[in-house]
Amino acid sequence: MSNIIKVSKEDIIYHIKISCQIPSLLEAIATRKIITETAEKEGIVIEIAELQQSADNLRLANNLIKAEDTWAWLQKHYLSLDNFEEIAHLNLVSAKLAHHLFADKVEPFFYAHQLDYSAAVTYEVILDDEDLSLEIFYALQEGEISFQEVARQYIQNPEIRRAGGYQGIRKRSDFRPEIASAVFASHPPEVLKPIITPKGAHLIIVEEIIEPQLNDPTRVVILSDLFTNWLKEKISKLEIVATLGDDTNSSSSA
Repeated sequence: MSNIIKVSKEDIIYHIKISCQIPSLLEAIATRKIITETAEKEGIVIEIAELQQSADNLRLANNLIKAEDTWAWLQKHYLSLDNFEEIAHLNLVSAKLAHHLFADKVEPFFYAHQLDYSAAVTYEVILDDEDLSLEIFYALQEGEISFQEVARQYIQNPEIRRAGGYQGIRKRSDFRPEIASAVFASHPPEVLKPIITPKGAHLIIVEEIIEPQLNDPTRVVILSDLFTNWLKEKISKLEIVATLGDDTNSSSSA
């Protein structure tokens, strides 16, 4: 058998079809068309310096430090330099369109949904035995055992065990509703009474509640969410039809 396998365009299209990727691919293509057409309609202008910066950002995001890195990346993805510029251009158009449409809506959205941007620093151990979790809870309150000791004894995942059950900084939406209610009503530092979910009995220490702030990272998240939701709404109103060059057409009513 030869060490070379030749793959045609027809092979690629066929594989996309039988791996059921066409719907997501059509949605991605429709999204690109919506962005470019809306940007043109709204008069979005791209400056040369902005495009160069977008290209630099694309290289940085893909760790393309040297020229040979870029060439290798282009070859791997079957792209030309023109394609690379097109990707950078689309990234820039998307960012500028998002800012154009929603920059003035970020602040009102934040204050209308302020609680959603609260965050908490927590440590967690999940037990199978509710009675045991209560015993450990009372032992923690009495100072008979440390949470680090509980984590070492009952957490299976080595990395989480070494970190003492540390869960990082998590937004309200990252928690199950019943856990979020207890976490954000706590007075840190506080050990919460075990919370029962289908996963088990959750022993949680709330170390800190981080009040929401409309800083640059939060602005970026909100702007991205607003733009993404706008695109999804646009897609939902479309019927996408693909002509694949055979007797099978793909139609998607999003």
